[in-house]
Amino acid sequence: MKRRNLIAAAAIVVGAACLMIVDVSTPSAQLCAEEPQSFSEDILPILKGRCVSCHQPGGAGYEKSGLDLTTYEGLMKGTKFGAMVIARDPESSNLMWLLDWRASPEVRMPHGKKKLSICDRNAIRAWIREGAKDN
Repeated sequence: MKRRNLIAAAAIVVGAACLMIVDVSTPSAQLCAEEPQSFSEDILPILKGRCVSCHQPGGAGYEKSGLDLTTYEGLMKGTKFGAMVIARDPESSNLMWLLDWRASPEVRMPHGKKKLSICDRNAIRAWIREGAKDN
């Protein structure tokens, strides 16, 4: 009887621990791109942290494509091959195509580095869906 009670108590503790993990992790996943996105506060810091080292005047990505990600104007100008962002249509935007790694490995971004996090990509996707405003 004592052993059965001990096993039941252990199961309750393990179950409670699992619930705590779910409860702790769920809010951060829900916070991911739920609020309206600001270019200057949410999107530009992602670009500066992961993209600007190549996509700025003098950088390898800028030299190959003409894409300058240091400013809103540079992003919206696009590349010498065309637009990167189609406001309100993230799925048709070349930026998301490259960041989601739907393109061939040679042009996936960031090139030769780890894929942007789901939260970062969802923030950019939400910003585009909201109209890709200079806010």
